[in-house]
Amino acid sequence: MCGELEDEGPVALEEHLYGAFLAHARALLIEQGKRKGQDVQSAAAYADELFAAALTRCRNDCEAKDEEERYGTLAMQALVFARLAGFLASHLALQEDPLRKVMEAMMHGYSEADHLEHDHGHEHDESTGHFGHRH
Repeated sequence: MCGELEDEGPVALEEHLYGAFLAHARALLIEQGKRKGQDVQSAAAYADELFAAALTRCRNDCEAKDEEERYGTLAMQALVFARLAGFLASHLALQEDPLRKVMEAMMHGYSEADHLEHDHGHEHDESTGHFGHRH
């Protein structure tokens, strides 16, 4: 399927990728909504809430753009959040190995999208857990 989209040109591929982003964001936000209010004092709950707020902002900002600008906005958001993650990590103690933790979280997010793609719209697997961190 992806090869077919590439044959149709970059616009079709970008539309497909943006559509997948919207579907994945929707699935993650629905899952977050199911857990909302549970154990609000934990660090994991805080991380989930922050992730959901940032994802909601990204989705809303993209949707507010003209259709031809949405994919480019999404691509820029990834770079901005990577920059922010590096900035925040640079202020943590080196013995906490912040770069490794940031890279692991980034790879977890990257694989989470792959997991949702192969799930074909089924419920989010609880074993993959919360947003942005491992259990």
